[in-house]
Amino acid sequence: MSYARYFLPVLLFSALFCLNSAYFVHIDAHAEECFFDKVTSGTKMSLMFEVAEGGFLDIDVKIYGPDGKLIHSGDRESNGKYTFAAHIDGIYKYCFSNQMSTMTPKIVMFSMDTGEKPKQQGDMEGDANHNKLAEMVNQLSTALTGAKHEQEYMEVRERIHRAINDNTNSRVVLWAFFEALVLVAMSLGQVYYLKRFFEVRRVV
Repeated sequence: MSYARYFLPVLLFSALFCLNSAYFVHIDAHAEECFFDKVTSGTKMSLMFEVAEGGFLDIDVKIYGPDGKLIHSGDRESNGKYTFAAHIDGIYKYCFSNQMSTMTPKIVMFSMDTGEKPKQQGDMEGDANHNKLAEMVNQLSTALTGAKHEQEYMEVRERIHRAINDNTNSRVVLWAFFEALVLVAMSLGQVYYLKRFFEVRRVV
């Protein structure tokens, strides 16, 4: 029985408190979970996801526009990051599908980062008088936020993989101990058998 089956969910939900903008969703076999974001045309959107537990750690991912147009499709992906700009105003839908799995549920960690609303022409004219340094500071702030989010995302991945490695190492140690016990038992059995064999020969 795998210890990771009990340890990973606790690890995942404890990590949830460390990631304010990341979410975990449980997807049953033959099921699909969809999420929605309403944005304005030109808004930058970035979907990041990681299959944390279940089966071969794979999931189908699809992103749809408000007009029903398929923006992105990925089959049996373990993790990924997809960035795009909204082409029209409306509600964008992104779905995680586990319909290819016969009985294994999946746990998926994901986040959808939505950029600032695009500025209108009047706002752009008003911003023309802003200091260039302020614009550079804003760009740096955005870059730092993205780097921080990426670092937190990688930290969760490292914790999950470390838990799997620890579980694998424990199973290897237990198997090696079991093999040692079997070898000792076989050696004692052979010694006992040979001793009995020679005792019978002497009696004859």
